[in-house]
Amino acid sequence: MKCILRVVLILELCAYAAALRNMTCNILERFELYGLYKKGDIMLGGIFPVQYFSVPPELSFRSKPDKWKCDNLDFSGFQSAQTMAYAVDEINRNVSLLPNITLGYWLYDNCIRMSIGLRAATALISGQESVVSDYSCNQAPPVVALVGDTGSSPSIAISRILSLFGMPMVSYFATCPCLSNKVEFPSFFRTIPSDDFQVKAMVEIIKHFGWTWVGILGSDDEYGHTALKTFSDVFQTVGCLSFNEIIPQANDKLKILHITNIIKQSTAKVIVIFAVSRDISFLLNEIILQNITGRQWIASEAWSLDSLASEENFYWLGGTIGIAIRRKDIPNLEKFLLQVRPDFDPANNLVIRFWETMFECKFPENSSTLINGKTCTGSEDLKSLSTAYTDTSQLRSAYNVYKSVYALAHALHDLMMCKKGEGPFENGSCADIFNVQPWQVLFYMRKVNFINPLGERVAFDKNGDALGIYDIVNWQKINQGKITIKTVGVYDESVITGKALTIQDNEIFWNFPSKLAPESICSKSCQPGTRKASRKGEPVCCFDCVPCAEGEISTVVDSSECFRCPSDFWSNPGRNQCVEKEVEFLSFEESMGITLTTIAALGICVSFSVLAVFIHFRETAVVKANNSELSYFLLVSLALCFLCSLFFIGEPSHVTCRLRHVAFGISFVLCISCLLVKTVVVIIAFKATVPGNNRIKWFGAVQQRGTVFFFTSVETLICILWLVISPPVPAKNTNSEHSKIILECNVGSVTGFACVLGYIFFLACVCFVLAFLARNLPDSFNEAKFITFSMIIFLAVWIAFIPAYVSSPGKYTIAVEIFAILASSFGLLMAIFTPKCYIILLKPELNNKRSLMGRSTNNKNTAQNTLFSIKLFLICIFHNTVTTSVSFCGNISTKRKKKL
Repeated sequence: MKCILRVVLILELCAYAAALRNMTCNILERFELYGLYKKGDIMLGGIFPVQYFSVPPELSFRSKPDKWKCDNLDFSGFQSAQTMAYAVDEINRNVSLLPNITLGYWLYDNCIRMSIGLRAATALISGQESVVSDYSCNQAPPVVALVGDTGSSPSIAISRILSLFGMPMVSYFATCPCLSNKVEFPSFFRTIPSDDFQVKAMVEIIKHFGWTWVGILGSDDEYGHTALKTFSDVFQTVGCLSFNEIIPQANDKLKILHITNIIKQSTAKVIVIFAVSRDISFLLNEIILQNITGRQWIASEAWSLDSLASEENFYWLGGTIGIAIRRKDIPNLEKFLLQVRPDFDPANNLVIRFWETMFECKFPENSSTLINGKTCTGSEDLKSLSTAYTDTSQLRSAYNVYKSVYALAHALHDLMMCKKGEGPFENGSCADIFNVQPWQVLFYMRKVNFINPLGERVAFDKNGDALGIYDIVNWQKINQGKITIKTVGVYDESVITGKALTIQDNEIFWNFPSKLAPESICSKSCQPGTRKASRKGEPVCCFDCVPCAEGEISTVVDSSECFRCPSDFWSNPGRNQCVEKEVEFLSFEESMGITLTTIAALGICVSFSVLAVFIHFRETAVVKANNSELSYFLLVSLALCFLCSLFFIGEPSHVTCRLRHVAFGISFVLCISCLLVKTVVVIIAFKATVPGNNRIKWFGAVQQRGTVFFFTSVETLICILWLVISPPVPAKNTNSEHSKIILECNVGSVTGFACVLGYIFFLACVCFVLAFLARNLPDSFNEAKFITFSMIIFLAVWIAFIPAYVSSPGKYTIAVEIFAILASSFGLLMAIFTPKCYIILLKPELNNKRSLMGRSTNNKNTAQNTLFSIKLFLICIFHNTVTTSVSFCGNISTKRKKKL
């Protein structure tokens, strides 16, 4: 509805402007406004909120409506109006600024009503208190520019009207960012920063104290709606809004209760309000009624210096941090204000209202009814009273008025200094200072840039906005309970280097029991080592902190994701730093390495001990009967098998990686080749006892050695090809255990490694088959039985090795491999040589040819007992648990003895 009325008014004014050429000097209607007037060569207009209570006339449509009645004069508003008068007076006394030109002014009171403000603007356009008249009516010169209005909404309406005439308007208090739109408001300027700057200042304050969870409230007008939208857009990069509500302008009880309930339920401790005090008053009453405390209020410049900062409200609003217009001291202003005297000129009727309100009296000329029986004389002393009018310690909006007047004066001065032929207008012409037009002043206003008498630069950007400079204020209580609004910081958008915001934290009063800045966050910050996980359906500021997974870290606060460590690094327990992975390999220094080394050394010693026994008793029947030369080869190869296990211990290198697999393959092939040849010899020997069969001569010692050498050479050739094509190399295994680097040997060619193992397995299988077939050959001491059993042990160990090897982690993989080598080697050593050593060392009486060839029951029992003892020993080793094994072995031994 408001927009429709504005459009209609603009269309009517356009019609009036089009008809000006044919109009005669007729006054259509007088508005009878309250104002101040001073004649000059060039007139400036002004609109100020001096009286803040107004009563509209009764519209009966039966008679002419009375004029609006205004009351309750605001001393600070009248001070602003007088500041403009002072600035005009100061400029007129300045011989270097507008020399020989006198400025005058028409100032009107808008009574904080848009309709009255529009009437005042119309009067200023026409130059008199009429609806509109032709400029040819020379009763009063028209104004060339206007200072005002205070509010954003009336400024929008008035500026739209003035733009039709190209008249500059300089506001000292309208902050709506929408007024920066030069398409809609081409003639609008302001000396107060736009709310865009105010919002930036507020966001910087919130960032300064680490608040990320806030609520915002705004008045139900252009100022509030625009500020809330701008704040929401800017703040979303800093934090989140807990709520966003509009404060009703009327006392809407349901809406007020709704807002207070939201404030109570919200976990946000910081609340920003964009509104004027009269809009906040109803909400404040409900806050006091419900005793809502523990909130940090952030005040916009519209109420940060207001009367709400009182002792009555301090319990709830104390500690409020506000944005305030920059304060400056204007020299001699106080003296000028105290020189004001009543003037009964109708054009200066606002002074009469001021005087009567100040001294609570009435001039006889205005009323027959006296207030409290007091009559104004006009000689009262303003110095005797202390009011907002005489207080010049907080000149904020008044200082903006001062800058506005000087901006217009400098624009007029630049216009006057124009040189003919170099002017900005058509054909290089200049404007006539004694007949200046508003649109000509508008041209020069866009180029204003000067230093005012107080040392501050005044200029407008391309949007007609002033620089964003604010004071940061804090509501505090000083001695004897007096409330003061203390400046605790500055926000200066013009700062090129450094921070725009400067705050003295130790100067701020916090209205909390702790006397410290409150914490206003939806979720506490996620520390390094964790990441943020959003909560479904909640703002991004509300989240859970999830620890980083193993191998991932986060190093900053509130990290949104964790980052994986490089391949050679792993996350520390706190998940906030990548540390080098522990390098793991089976070393000689650790207990497992020492144990395996000891067992391997024991195996080597046992092998050479048995070899020494065989060499010492080489002339005995047992040694001779078992092919002493092959036995020597077998014992040496077993010693090499024990020895090769040592290459698997220690840090892998290029040398050890090659040696361990080559030595393992050749040693075991040599060992199994000896057993295979032994088995063949046994079979041939028994076959040779058949009459006419003399095969043994074809497989003598030379052929036996050659066979062993041939089988071993094949394995050696496979190993050489493997080393040449793709040899084993040391490698870092980071996959088996993520937190460790396992140093191991990469086999290189899998085919080569498979050929080495496959060849060993092939020989073992052939040896087993032959030994198994020869196990029942008629002899009291058949070695084929022992070879069969040794091959069973060998194959069982290496078949069991495969799943154990695959399932063992890290260095235990190598330990399993070494254990398999040692177990299979000990199995062969024990199965083959224990019966022989038993007879040689413990039963020497049986170590003769007759005993070996005999078939007595005692000899059979001795061989059987020896073989059974070996089997029992090996079964006990491979049993699942020690306890079970001991019990199992003990029970079987007892049963065996009884049987025998």
